[in-house]
Amino acid sequence: MAKRAPFAAVTAIDPAELASFQAAMRRRYSDTEILAELRASAARLRRSPTMKEFEADPGTRLHPQTVIEHFGTWNAAKRAAGLVPRRHATREELVAVLRAVGEEVGRTPTARDLDERRGRVPSKSLYWHTFGSLTEALREAGFDVAVGEERLDRAVTHGVALAHRIGRLPKFADWADARRADPALPTEWQVYRLFDSQRGAWATFQFLVRGSLLTDGVEVHADGTLS
Repeated sequence: MAKRAPFAAVTAIDPAELASFQAAMRRRYSDTEILAELRASAARLRRSPTMKEFEADPGTRLHPQTVIEHFGTWNAAKRAAGLVPRRHATREELVAVLRAVGEEVGRTPTARDLDERRGRVPSKSLYWHTFGSLTEALREAGFDVAVGEERLDRAVTHGVALAHRIGRLPKFADWADARRADPALPTEWQVYRLFDSQRGAWATFQFLVRGSLLTDGVEVHADGTLS
């Protein structure tokens, strides 16, 4: 008996019978079971899985195509499972992630916080691409983020507090040490750039801190130490 060409075999399929068969295959797993598989894979991988990662995960029972057949697209399935797509997240999803990270760290999230959770949360570059800057994303998420002159005022206020703690005008290294202990502080380089990174920028910052201390009645000696 002569074999039929593959194309001829496909065209000979009864559409109604095929649809019935496909529906029966899809019913092998419920939407609830599929979403549970996605969440379990995310928990094992500690990040929202891509199709490739999900397929390679030895703990999964499903093929990514099965997920897509149920939900239309991979990202639609991940959203239904409460997982944030890593490359095509909406503004609302990105804002929600920032709020969640803020609750986790107990303060306004930083770029470093996002880097430390790489794979679990969208990249900081996606925030910059979507919002124009991480600062704008944080402000949209409801965080109190200083901009412009307000940033300088806050930096000086932090500098005054640090000067009181260490008994002298803070040096660059002092600020770096304080930043490691308190990630809520701007980095020493962020403070430096407030003065356009010009030569003598840190000394200019120290001068402003000194002025604030003098206004408060604190004596500051020529070597920068406080009485």
